[in-house]
Amino acid sequence: MSAEAALAALAEPRRRAIVMLVRDQARSVNEIAAHFEISQQAVSQHLQVLKDAGLLAVRPQGQRRLYAVRPEGLESVREFLAQFWPERLEDLKHAVEGNQRDAD
Repeated sequence: MSAEAALAALAEPRRRAIVMLVRDQARSVNEIAAHFEISQQAVSQHLQVLKDAGLLAVRPQGQRRLYAVRPEGLESVREFLAQFWPERLEDLKHAVEGNQRDAD
């Protein structure tokens, strides 16, 4: 998926909140909707946008559909943002690697 689609999907605050909700644990539409003061239908629409952007995966569990983050879907966003500070990320990498060697 493209960074553009992912960033567009994440531009909406409720969608970012949904991604945070399902980051560590898959949840159903009802579980997600309980965290918002919007209809289940509106939550379903947000979930569809996130799914279409490649940020969420859906798996059936009985009658429910569980939504979870697709880490690989966030990869395009990470790659896009990394273009803005490659030197700093490289410096951080060297600092961390240096600290790990010092600790050993």
